[in-house]
Amino acid sequence: MEESKEEAEAGLQKKYSSMVERLNKCHQSRSDNNNESESSSSPAFESTSSFLTQFSNLKSSIESQLTHSHSVSSSDPSQLKPHFEQISTSISYLEKLVAENSYFLPSYDVRSSLKTIADLKHTLETLISQLLPKKKFSFKNKAATKKDTTNNNTVTPQEPKQPLPLNRDSLGFRNKSGELLVGDFRGSEVGKFTVSDLNSCEVRIIGCVSTLFIHRLKDSRVYVGPVMSSVLIEDVEGCVFAMASHQIRIHAATRSDFYLKVRSRPIIEDSNGVRFASYCLRYEGIKEDLRGAGLDAEIGNWGNVDDLKWLRAMQSPNWLILPENVRG
Repeated sequence: MEESKEEAEAGLQKKYSSMVERLNKCHQSRSDNNNESESSSSPAFESTSSFLTQFSNLKSSIESQLTHSHSVSSSDPSQLKPHFEQISTSISYLEKLVAENSYFLPSYDVRSSLKTIADLKHTLETLISQLLPKKKFSFKNKAATKKDTTNNNTVTPQEPKQPLPLNRDSLGFRNKSGELLVGDFRGSEVGKFTVSDLNSCEVRIIGCVSTLFIHRLKDSRVYVGPVMSSVLIEDVEGCVFAMASHQIRIHAATRSDFYLKVRSRPIIEDSNGVRFASYCLRYEGIKEDLRGAGLDAEIGNWGNVDDLKWLRAMQSPNWLILPENVRG
């Protein structure tokens, strides 16, 4: 049994070595990306108007639910937890709505919508701390329970800097140093997956996951198959990422490269020295995985980066397109 397991892992590592080699050799032209992006968004006024109407209606409904929280607390405190969970679900749906439509939305509307969602989350968290002071609440869905196959070397994690939502109950690779971490999820239903507190590691994820959280990485490489909804990245330095998702948000990243396929514009905040290129990861079955995740079409948004801390008309100095002759 042990021999067959070792042989299977050796085969998987061989496949991934080939995959990474192809990534390093991939040089795609981007000359038509800007034109494609403009042509795809030009007829978007009616769609944008429809989106904003729906977004406003959902926002008003959530605000009404938030306002009703004190009444729930007074009449039946036992209903507070399901009440807050329902609001959290509504906010998550609103966030997904932005992710799925932001590929045609103007940058201002994307930023404004994301700020509204952040304000709603903050209001919810404030109410939770006031009305459920002994309960710890987070935005999360139940994830599948599946063991990872990594070793048990650990490193001491750094203190977080105002972290994005991080799901400690999800599957993931955490607290590793100098390791190769491989997850093969083909044929599995994986919810939220967390990659956190890694130093000088290489992560290879084949197959699809629902949501990906990446938190506190240094000098590491992360190669990921399709992510069904969103990727949240925070506090990374000297790293390389290859990933495909509907929405990718990057916070507090420095000296890192991102090879992306993304439906909406990538968003950076409090980041500098970050570079972007097109996603060119390959493994057996990736075309089917991308199609199943709704990510098979190439929109070219990997190069349309929104810097939330740079609102001027000129190019942000915090990011640039990765030159083709240095990709990999």
